[in-house]
Amino acid sequence: MGSEKSSESAVQKPVSDEVKAEEPALPSPDLAGPELARAVLDAALARRREYAKQPKRRKTGGGSGRRLRGYSGPGPDPRDPQLFGDMLQRLMKSRGWEKPKAEATVFGSWSKVVGPDIAAHSRPVKLEGGVLTVEAESTAWATQLRMLAATLLRKIAGEVGHNVVTKLNIHGPAAPSWSRGPRRVQGRGPRDTYG
Repeated sequence: MGSEKSSESAVQKPVSDEVKAEEPALPSPDLAGPELARAVLDAALARRREYAKQPKRRKTGGGSGRRLRGYSGPGPDPRDPQLFGDMLQRLMKSRGWEKPKAEATVFGSWSKVVGPDIAAHSRPVKLEGGVLTVEAESTAWATQLRMLAATLLRKIAGEVGHNVVTKLNIHGPAAPSWSRGPRRVQGRGPRDTYG
């Protein structure tokens, strides 16, 4: 009889504050032995199922309940997911790839940089030391582009940044060159090559 009363008092203890929604009914006091044990087990399993349905509270700072140093309060921090473009910009800046990217933009997006009309009649050839060499399709277009050089430099600086292209070297269509490399020996050049 004494053991039944102690088991009844153990069953009727209040449940923790975490489980408040729809507590299962407690076993009736007239149960004894295996029936009482089965009723207590069923009640405990029902509480466990209710607890599992509740949203979990996330621990911060690895299990100790404290936040990491320097990461306190709401708001963005470096651990949040980032946009791919922003991550790429930071990577390019940290590695020093901004200038090569700007130089590649001059060649890759020439029509966007100078406009479709000018791009239809000219093409960039090389960029070396801030000097962009542009080849026009005719000598008339080369003359026009020389007159528009200041405007072209402003357009290029606005699109790819300042100090990427500092000077334009504009020429018309070139005849085939027989020279190889940046330095050559003066001489008579090729003769009777075509037969």
